[in-house]
Amino acid sequence: MFRHLRRLPATAASALVVALGLAGSLLTPAATAQAADPAYKVLVFSKTAGFRHDSIPAGTQAIRDLGAANNFTVTATEDSNAFTTANLAGFKAVVFLSTTGDVLNATQQAAFQSYVDGGGGYLGIHAAADTEYDWPQYEQIAGAWFKSHPAIQQATLRTEDRAHAATSHLGQTWNRTDEWYNYRTNPRNNVKVLQNLDEGSYSGGEMSGDHPITWCHPQGNGRSFYTGLGHTQESYADPAFRSLLLGGIRYAAGWAKADCRAETGYTPLYNGSTTGWSQAGPGSFTNSDATLTSTGGMGLYWYQAKQYGAYSLKLDWRMPGDDNSGVFVGFPSSTDPNSAVNQGYEIQIDATDTADRTTGSVYGFKSADIAARDAALNPPGSWNTYEIRVEGERLQVFLNGTRINDFTNTDPVRSLQQGYIGIQNHGTGDDVSFRNVRIKELGGTTPPTSSTYEGESFTSQQGVQAAGHTPASGGQTLGYIENGDWAGYAQASLTGAKTFTAKVSSAGAGGTVQVRSGSATGPVVGSVAVPNTGGWETFRTVTTTLSGTPTGPVFLTFTGGAGSLFDIDTFTIGR
Repeated sequence: MFRHLRRLPATAASALVVALGLAGSLLTPAATAQAADPAYKVLVFSKTAGFRHDSIPAGTQAIRDLGAANNFTVTATEDSNAFTTANLAGFKAVVFLSTTGDVLNATQQAAFQSYVDGGGGYLGIHAAADTEYDWPQYEQIAGAWFKSHPAIQQATLRTEDRAHAATSHLGQTWNRTDEWYNYRTNPRNNVKVLQNLDEGSYSGGEMSGDHPITWCHPQGNGRSFYTGLGHTQESYADPAFRSLLLGGIRYAAGWAKADCRAETGYTPLYNGSTTGWSQAGPGSFTNSDATLTSTGGMGLYWYQAKQYGAYSLKLDWRMPGDDNSGVFVGFPSSTDPNSAVNQGYEIQIDATDTADRTTGSVYGFKSADIAARDAALNPPGSWNTYEIRVEGERLQVFLNGTRINDFTNTDPVRSLQQGYIGIQNHGTGDDVSFRNVRIKELGGTTPPTSSTYEGESFTSQQGVQAAGHTPASGGQTLGYIENGDWAGYAQASLTGAKTFTAKVSSAGAGGTVQVRSGSATGPVVGSVAVPNTGGWETFRTVTTTLSGTPTGPVFLTFTGGAGSLFDIDTFTIGR
């Protein structure tokens, strides 16, 4: 952010420092020195029903060593009877270490599927992809099945994601010797690829030049990580490979946060080359190891080659301590950084400040959802990933794959319909680094024809609360709805709305949803009946047209009989 402070007397300045320090420590505990992960347990499973790798003992010992140094304990087994709901519940992550063939029966498969979908973690190493061919869901969990491999040889890996805890220690390329798997399908459309193989650097690659080898993805409410590395015994003595495994385990266990949603169609704005970028105002950014690091200020490094309308902007950032920077969007062309302040919006990066001026906030305008932000945030010293999504006048902020802010501009001076993108160098000592700035244009500058919202994302309410349901989007619904309850959504605009559609479930009496404009007592612009759907886990879609010329935020009010009426998973405002 841009600050302009008067010089204070020494005593006043000291008091201010103390006050801000106390406020910051209360607001954002993540700003303190990074602590070790809480103690947890990891299950290492290495049963084989096909080829057996002689590196399994070395891999097991390497994971034990990592656990001893990083606060987790390891249980190693080749007994598939360990795959029960009760036993798996004691582990934060399960490692499939070069398993092969059919190693789980149907009951054990179901227990493991429920474990991962319910919030557990999976990590597959090397031949874990050569496993469970009779269980289609396993291909989804692992990401892809093994097809073939050439002889062991040296190859070059390209690091696509240098923010993930498993790969942030690596350079853009990595030369190493291993057995390089080909896969039956390319997983890229379903996973976040962290590393790919340069098929021109070795013989025997069969994936047409796009060869993912390490990846991650959300799996239900849990997490999945896989690497094709790890065939040889020597691999497990390699510090760089051990660091990759540790990062993968920490991600699978839920401690290291990452945006592991599939990512395609992005164009790099910065990945080492500063072509198209320009400095406005004082200070600068150093450019080393495909990393921009702020120095001095207060200035703005902006991409002047093109302005953008509707887009998804992604970038990785890291601050070593209580530092300060931000990402500016929607500002006009100017050599004065204050034009971005006065005519654009800043998405803040700052470990400690007031709620509307700390990490994830639209600076000075809207705080992030602090609980969601803190749950998604990696602490100072670690890399984080922002997605800043602009559609019409709507600006959404995602941190490590979790939406933490949803803001709608109403100021024509700050219109988001068209503008430039920049990153801030805040001042001496405010050291923030950036990597892999990329963008995907979304095909227009007009607002989308429909917008979908999670039912549980209400910003005000009476009587309702979030309810957990595994089949629901995000695993939660708007629940505990009774007659006379209501929910408001400041982020959802009725302006120009024509239809209302909701995904609902009910094992109760059902009831009616009333769509109101502006407040819980505002005009009713539409209503729709919700039937008994046969169960709280059974969803169906209901829809209605909206009347008049509705404006303002969405409010939903609920009527019906006694007791719980229905749940709302998502609702869509159509225009």
